[in-house]
Amino acid sequence: MHEHSKPKERAIDEGLFSWPAAAPALRASRCKECQAFAFPASDSCMSCGGGSVDVVDLPRRGTLWTWTIQRFMPKPPFRSDERPEAFTPFGIGYVELPGALRIETRLMENDPSLLRIGCEMELVFYRHCSDPDGTAVINYAFRVVENQSTRPS
Repeated sequence: MHEHSKPKERAIDEGLFSWPAAAPALRASRCKECQAFAFPASDSCMSCGGGSVDVVDLPRRGTLWTWTIQRFMPKPPFRSDERPEAFTPFGIGYVELPGALRIETRLMENDPSLLRIGCEMELVFYRHCSDPDGTAVINYAFRVVENQSTRPS
């Protein structure tokens, strides 16, 4: 494939996750003093006020801590290619990442019968919208891991 024929992509926010990467991951800060995590990454610790942090990759799998279904379009300044007449409700939840923290995230599932507190979730990336020049804007979300014992029957 020629380089000019490859579609252009960019992360929705620089520094939010590693992109492009072989195994993209969410980026967080971890305080060198108290070891607290913050997502998105911050220049200082929001827990102890320390000014020395490392930027680290977060685990790509976690468990669903809580969730709901959002049945209305987000208000501006949120930007997407969706239009009100074609809006599809989506899941929103908190995913607990082991050894790190809980993050609020969009869920790729919007069927309440398939979401269960404690089910295993995995990080995914999706085309959120396009810039005026056609560049795909990539965002992150979590989806239910298939074939797990906590999945509802």
